[in-house]
Amino acid sequence: MPTSAPGSRPLADAAARLRAVTGRQRTPRGACGPAATGGFTLLELLIVIAVMALATGLSILALRDPARQQLEQEAARLSALLEAARIESRTSGHLVSWRPLASGSRTTAAAGAVVPADFLFEPTLAALTGSLGNASLARPSPAWPTRWLHEGTQAEVIGAPRLVLGPEPLIPAQRLRLRLGEQQLVLATDGLGAFRVEDRP
Repeated sequence: MPTSAPGSRPLADAAARLRAVTGRQRTPRGACGPAATGGFTLLELLIVIAVMALATGLSILALRDPARQQLEQEAARLSALLEAARIESRTSGHLVSWRPLASGSRTTAAAGAVVPADFLFEPTLAALTGSLGNASLARPSPAWPTRWLHEGTQAEVIGAPRLVLGPEPLIPAQRLRLRLGEQQLVLATDGLGAFRVEDRP
């Protein structure tokens, strides 16, 4: 009579007793049946949903408001223009100022034409370069820009009607508020450095 390998009988008996207690048979992996385990558990599904919600929230935060980007572009351009005007003012020795204009304003360009304007440098760049007195320094210069890049941009000098840009190297501390839609930011100078965007309006 064939005999089983030593130690195998007790294991088989233990497995039979376990089946009798639990009342079900173990289903082989991948087989279909009432005891087959397939799909995801509720905990796994909740984790996946949480990860997707977090990723969606971060992507929404990463999308920037187009109006904010346009306003930052306006601020960078205006800061460069104001710094160029300060240099021209110091070079020529003449007072240069900048002021915003009301919506729908018009001004006379260097060619004598009346054109729409959003802001104004005074005096004009052509007047400054012509006032240097040295023919070798005089050069044909286009007029200062007078329009915003993006329609609807508005500006307000805080606490004064205009910005004073020179001719002294140290100008008064000044602030300027820019708005576009619901967005706003403030350009400011301490009088020595260039105009920069403040952290908060």
